[in-house]
Amino acid sequence: MTLRHGFTTGTAAAAAAKAAALHLLEGRMPDTVDVPLPMGGRMTVTVLESRAENGGVLAAVIKDGGDDPDATHKAVIRAFVRPKDGIGIVLHGGRGVGLVTRPGLPVAVGEAAINPVPREQIRQAVAEAGLDGADVEIRVDRGEEIAQKTFNPRLGIVGGISILGTRGTVKPFSNAAYQATIRQCLDVMQACGVERPCLTTGGRSERFLRLARPDTPETACVQVADFFFYSMREAGRRDFAAVQWGVFFGKLVKQAQGHRYTHARSADLDLPALAGWCAECGFPADVCADVAGANTAMQALQTVAPMPQAPALYALLTDRASRFAKEFSGCGMAVDYLLFDFDGRVLHDTSEAA
Repeated sequence: MTLRHGFTTGTAAAAAAKAAALHLLEGRMPDTVDVPLPMGGRMTVTVLESRAENGGVLAAVIKDGGDDPDATHKAVIRAFVRPKDGIGIVLHGGRGVGLVTRPGLPVAVGEAAINPVPREQIRQAVAEAGLDGADVEIRVDRGEEIAQKTFNPRLGIVGGISILGTRGTVKPFSNAAYQATIRQCLDVMQACGVERPCLTTGGRSERFLRLARPDTPETACVQVADFFFYSMREAGRRDFAAVQWGVFFGKLVKQAQGHRYTHARSADLDLPALAGWCAECGFPADVCADVAGANTAMQALQTVAPMPQAPALYALLTDRASRFAKEFSGCGMAVDYLLFDFDGRVLHDTSEAA
């Protein structure tokens, strides 16, 4: 099945702004608008509505993420355009667009979270409509609510979503978008003086990490999903001296195997290899056989956890994973692990062991 592509919040904002500008100049709402894309080419976007308001025009577009699972999919992106004296298009963020409050982002502190590429895209779209001078305010219905489902709160972007998009289109299930989020989170940590990023594979492991380390602020955490190699490489490029991982057993085993990307689609959980490591740690032969024949990581953990050899196995796995993490970082940074069981109890803590 072919997955459907969509368009970014930047393209949606550009389309709404062009629709408002055309309505302002021609006296009627266009059904569709044709807008430029940052990487070249154009896209035709349907206009939801457009109406005169306070000496200008307010137009709206529904952001379409295609088949990409994006929090902003179906968000109503609006642009209020009002003519101004002189040449130039001045861009503002209105209700539902976030405000940048921390350094390390492409937009300066105190400015609306409309990234540089979408800013230019919006200005170009308005200019194409024929307006030489205009004030443009981008708004997002329920933007503050939608933003709670994104990384904006931990990035210090308050009050709404970001207007993003370097391509203008959204490729479904794009790893690039997630990798960009990892980079941005690490940039903000670096700019804010975070000394040790805390990397987790998801929301539950992050929650357990912060419960185990109550002094860890949310801003020091980033959920890197399955991007083991990528997140370590990016942390190394930013010269962090150390990282703290919070993981569950299955992901730890895959990291100990050296998988750069740990998603089940591309990285099998090698339970026979795990059984071999169990043997190295002195587990009885029947237990090793049970581990090799287990159906899931949870079943394997339930098999080994009650055994007195379990701490030795956890130490072996975290040691192997740490060595791969250091190798991937390119700089040999310090790497600590918190290993959790499925209820959030800490099974092994390498910082304590050290």
